[in-house]
Amino acid sequence: MNVARIQLEIRQAAEHFPNIESHATTDGGIYVKAALQTSVGQMYVVAVTFVGYPSTMPRVTVIAPAVQNGHMYVAGHICFMHPSGWNPAKHDLKYVLAQTAVYLNKHEIYKVKGEWPGRSLPHPV
Repeated sequence: MNVARIQLEIRQAAEHFPNIESHATTDGGIYVKAALQTSVGQMYVVAVTFVGYPSTMPRVTVIAPAVQNGHMYVAGHICFMHPSGWNPAKHDLKYVLAQTAVYLNKHEIYKVKGEWPGRSLPHPV
């Protein structure tokens, strides 16, 4: 995990997402909590964890309110993008939070219609 890169990306993301804070993990790493509001006014709190970052895509978990259906992995984190699309030279925390915001807006549609809007690929475990 590249902690220096994560700290830089947190500062950069905070310019676009003001409700973001970083926390230390017990193993010396960092995770991020952010509050995101959907277009219908629903507030969500998410946690972003960085295992193997930046080579491995971060995991995003919705803390509150709970998200139980939709595009999710078995482990409980959301599918804000397919892992095969992750490019550490191109993607960063700001991108992850932006894609999470898109996911949450789609989730609001899913709650009403019962069908996920947009394209869908199978989820790896």
